[in-house]
Amino acid sequence: MSKSSGLGTRAEARNDLHADGSSTAVLRDLLEGRWSCRSFDRNPVPRSDIEGILEITRWTPSWCNTQPWHVHITEGSATERLRQAIGERILRQVRQEPDIDFPTSYEGVYKERRRESGWQLYESLGIAKGDRAASGEQMLKNFDFFGAPHVAIITTERALGPYGAVDCGLFVSNFLLAAHSMGIATVPQAALAAQAPTIRDFFDIPDERQILLGISFGYPDLVDPVNSYRTERQSLGEVATFVR
Repeated sequence: MSKSSGLGTRAEARNDLHADGSSTAVLRDLLEGRWSCRSFDRNPVPRSDIEGILEITRWTPSWCNTQPWHVHITEGSATERLRQAIGERILRQVRQEPDIDFPTSYEGVYKERRRESGWQLYESLGIAKGDRAASGEQMLKNFDFFGAPHVAIITTERALGPYGAVDCGLFVSNFLLAAHSMGIATVPQAALAAQAPTIRDFFDIPDERQILLGISFGYPDLVDPVNSYRTERQSLGEVATFVR
């Protein structure tokens, strides 16, 4: 008789444990309920809760288990110092310098979805279409972290190229879901990646690490109307093509 590896037994036990679909329901609730917060109160998240988010997120899968992510997280006065450093760079009107190039343009359905999301944001604040002054002021709030008490900066290993960045995207998604499960609001911000030189200097990040994005997080200001809208998602028919 061959010796069992135990893998089948564990898989069977896991299937039995979740036969009622409870885990599926929890995951769906988290995905459908999570939203991007654009106004936070200033109350800090306890270190134990931040570590709780990371304890969950560190189980993110990656290609060949390379785990290319690393995260720098601000607390206390560090958040304000980073806010000030980026703000000073913005005032000097230094050009955007992301480590990974942004899309050169958005066309077709991608342009439509991007514009719809922007209109929802501005409508929640009473900003009229074409009011570039007001929309520009709102855009600058990215660099104030929307008032959040914490920022997480996600980096990847440059040598691992696009696939390292893809793995880090999984890490980001799990960070957002883990935070949401604990009542902590988040907003992932590609805008912060445009300030890569300032962020690199602030955290002393080596050149072999690429700055992907920032995640501002904390407790939401639910009174602010900017947090009142939710974006839509593609239908199942748009998401997938089945081939037999």
